[in-house]
Parts: sequence; C-alpha cells; structure tokens
Amino acid sequence: QVQLVESGGGLVQAGGSLRLSCAASGRTFSSYDMAWFRQGPGKEREFVAVIRWSGSTTSYTDSVRGRFTISKDTTKNTVYLQMNSLKPEDTAVYYCAARRLGGALPLFTIDGYDYWGQGTQVTVSS
Repeated sequence: QVQLVESGGGLVQAGGSLRLSCAASGRTFSSYDMAWFRQGPGKEREFVAVIRWSGSTTSYTDSVRGRFTISKDTTKNTVYLQMNSLKPEDTAVYYCAARRLGGALPLFTIDGYDYWGQGTQVTVSS
C-alpha cells in the first residue's frame, strides 16, 4: 500500500510559479512510476507529467511542456512538480498518482495508476 499526500497548491497570478510536492509513504518509493494529473472546473481529469521509477525518463502533456518540470527525491520519498509561467487555464486540482512497475496501460492513462492523493488546488488569476 502507498499513501500519497500533495501540498504546495495556492493562488498565483498569471506568469507566476508554484512547486507542488507529493510525499509518499508505505511501499518502496523507487519501485513506482509517479505522475501528476489535474482536473479543471467542469473538465475531466487529465495527464500532466510522469517520471519513471528509475528517474531517468520524464514525459509531459503538450500544454505544459517547457513550463513544468517533474522530478523526485528518493531520499525524501517525494515527487515534485515545478510549474513556471502559469496560465489561467492551468487552474485545477492537481493529483499525484503512483503505479506499480510493469503496468500494461500507457503512462498517460488514469486507469493505469494504483494509488492517488487527495489533490491540491492551484488557482491562476489573470
């Protein structure tokens, strides 16, 4: 079992930055692919970014590539999402997710993840 707790959300003006954190506890952190998803008002939950268990590979959705950076610190069992040049359309609840090694579904698929955090609100004002 893995428990995930997000933090770092808040209200920021367009063009500003935030860093989200996701603290993991339970099973071996380094054995999981870790991802961020988000759900905007009236929208479905969507993939944002993922970092593979090894930490050597990352992937981003097109709308955040070049602005967001996912990283992890295995010594702290924490994954981060650095968000720069924020836009009002980035407003959403951001969720951290983890999936066991060997998952068959694509990394951007919601159903491919085994554990979820409770979410943290990010609001970007124009």
